[in-house]
Amino acid sequence: MNHSVSRLTSVRCANALTASGWQKNCVVQFSDQGRIESVREDETSDVDLYLEGIVIAGIPNLHSHAHQKAITGLTEHRVPGQDDFWGWRELMYRANSRLNPEQLQIIANYLYIDMLLKGYTSVAEFHYLHHQPNGTPYSNQSEMSERLFDAASEAGIAITLLPTLYCRGGFENEPIKDAQNRFYHDPDGYLRLLSECHSLCAEDPDRSIGIAAHSLRAVSPQDLNATITHAKSILKDAPIHIHVAEQIKEVNDCVAVNSARPVSWLFDQCDVTHQWCLIHATHVDREEQALIARSGVTVGLCPATEANLGDGIFPASELIANNGFFGIGSDSQVSTSPAHELQLLEYGQRLSRQKRAVLVTDATKSNGRSLIDAAVIGGNRAQGEFVCGLQPGSRGDLVELNSDHVEFSNRTLDQVLDTWIFSGPFNPVKTVIVGAKQVVQNGVHPNREAATTAYRRMIQSLALTET
Repeated sequence: MNHSVSRLTSVRCANALTASGWQKNCVVQFSDQGRIESVREDETSDVDLYLEGIVIAGIPNLHSHAHQKAITGLTEHRVPGQDDFWGWRELMYRANSRLNPEQLQIIANYLYIDMLLKGYTSVAEFHYLHHQPNGTPYSNQSEMSERLFDAASEAGIAITLLPTLYCRGGFENEPIKDAQNRFYHDPDGYLRLLSECHSLCAEDPDRSIGIAAHSLRAVSPQDLNATITHAKSILKDAPIHIHVAEQIKEVNDCVAVNSARPVSWLFDQCDVTHQWCLIHATHVDREEQALIARSGVTVGLCPATEANLGDGIFPASELIANNGFFGIGSDSQVSTSPAHELQLLEYGQRLSRQKRAVLVTDATKSNGRSLIDAAVIGGNRAQGEFVCGLQPGSRGDLVELNSDHVEFSNRTLDQVLDTWIFSGPFNPVKTVIVGAKQVVQNGVHPNREAATTAYRRMIQSLALTET
């Protein structure tokens, strides 16, 4: 789809949340590469498209494991001895060890279309299913990565692929085993994969690539530092992502081996800069919180998954108070709605602090608008985009909410955003534009039916309920 849809040159918005606030009757002008050239007040110029609803910048999904979509709903039964993250992980390993490249592409295409329909316009795909189920490399070592790129292009979503380095089975350099063989690369092999994936992004402004280490359990700081150093010749300013401090067991294991908590140890061992995104970082102490805020890193929060897995609650209110950055992601795909993720993020803070409207900035006063602003800024930073929102230089990603929705009756523009996030499961997304290409029109994606049929057929053939 992405290759056949032409890019728009201009769009008029009746009401748009720009980098300088709400504007009426403004025209967004795009370059031929799908970036915003200008945002101006203009009621007379001819345009390609008029958006009469409420327009916001597209929301980035900064952390996705597409393959995990196939097991949503299959891990919600009690299994003695497995009712925690580590038990869930074993179930996930067994189920997803079956996937072949074609099946991964079908899953990702269906998933990415669903993300678009909910208001995500880009996805950072944290990808570690590199090899065949027994660990044997495919003849084309970037086979699985190519499938994800193709799925994103078919759906029309912008993608930052994060091929993931996975070298060991634990903090004490334990060997990998069983399903983890599918994830394994030594640093040299990983760099070859990174180079091949980089070539797949050439001349496509809706594709980019970053560096990822699965976790401190799976990659030593020595291997991580060496990999980043060598990768800079290919990807000078690429984002760098890592899972860290998600579970208490992970924290305790790190302390036992390294005499330091994971985030503190990471900062001690690596040059952690604004290019980094720390996924989850759930269990951090005050010293680690200060390190995160000072460094300018982005914290990748996935509230639906973190709740589903019983991870815990990240101290987001402290991060905001220290002018830190966060974005949101769909992670295990138990939710693909940015509004739902933001609602859960705020509600977790309310429950832990026993206060209301916690993640609100003084500049906006609106909880919904503050959350969306933060998710747009942090999510873009995690994808290597430091100019974002509806302003010149940023990606041409827009989402139009249907202002005629009954739930928005007699609401101010800020209150529309509050209502979208905090008032239930309805989906008011009407139009989605990615890189100046319209991929959703009147709440409909043209490939949704075909993608749904293919996904249903594939899931039936996998017979995952037998796992």
